[in-house]
Amino acid sequence: MQRSISNKKHLTPLVYVALFVIYESLSSIYLFLPPLLGVLFLFFIKFLKNDDFIAVFLVMFCLLVFESEKGYLLFSTIIYFGLVYKFVLPKIEQNFNCKPCIRISIVLFAYIGFYFFNLLMSSIFLVPLVGISYYIIYYIIIEFLIVSAL
Repeated sequence: MQRSISNKKHLTPLVYVALFVIYESLSSIYLFLPPLLGVLFLFFIKFLKNDDFIAVFLVMFCLLVFESEKGYLLFSTIIYFGLVYKFVLPKIEQNFNCKPCIRISIVLFAYIGFYFFNLLMSSIFLVPLVGISYYIIYYIIIEFLIVSAL
């Protein structure tokens, strides 16, 4: 069967997801590669605002890969990103007018806020806390540069 010429949907999002799975595996081996949590949070926000639910589900799948690779609780990033998107992000957008300020806060909330959310979840469910390292500062700086370029 041939695709209709009016159908402009591409298969590239699935290629991006496959590349992300490979990249996430490499970021566990090589610590200088950031896990792209802030970038996924930015895409999560962007696709929810555009009502692109297929892309939101693909980002959720990437978040599940991130969780399984790093050892976090199942669905913890999706719940955290949903809560931040619903309750915190409107206040940030209301108080800040500059786009770089909003983007740095998105990256900070993706890493530091998720750590505190994970700390709360580990104390509620009595599971061991996944450790934090000094690489987080490096990841925040690198991902802020990536998010600023997007």
